[in-house]
Amino acid sequence: MTTVIVLNGGSSSGKSGIARCLQAVLPDPWLTLGVDTLIDAMPSTVDDGIDFAADGGVNVGSGFRRIENAWMAGVAAMVRAGARVIIDDAFLGGAASQRRWRDALNGLDVLWVGVRCDGVVAAGREMARGDRVTGMAEAQAEIVHRGVVYDLEVDSGVKEALVCAREIAARVG
Repeated sequence: MTTVIVLNGGSSSGKSGIARCLQAVLPDPWLTLGVDTLIDAMPSTVDDGIDFAADGGVNVGSGFRRIENAWMAGVAAMVRAGARVIIDDAFLGGAASQRRWRDALNGLDVLWVGVRCDGVVAAGREMARGDRVTGMAEAQAEIVHRGVVYDLEVDSGVKEALVCAREIAARVG
């Protein structure tokens, strides 16, 4: 039985909307935890943490990685304790990012979902949101998928979040 759904996509690709829709359509309670949750919880004083460049680039350092590793282990512990979790992430390191999650979630039943969205569409969403560095969405649209292996891919640039969520829910066993 699937206990973890990992949604990977670039900034403004629609992952959070899909996660909320999944919570509505799945029969059991699911928690949604995202990389934004981690970033918001982190103090700004973390040495070698995370930096957002003016061009939309994101740089993470060893301080961020240490805290991220602990967070990943904590998310996995919640699942092992009986929670079902939807992870909303952007694999900036592509396959290496997926490998870190695979290690943390080892032994759990995970559904890996790629959330695709054309960079131009994501950039439009980014502009409408107003809470992201301009350029982040377009910069991440493809890079987050490099080398990542999925069980399912959805295209949130051409389908509504609820339609994507129903496609994903149909694969949850």
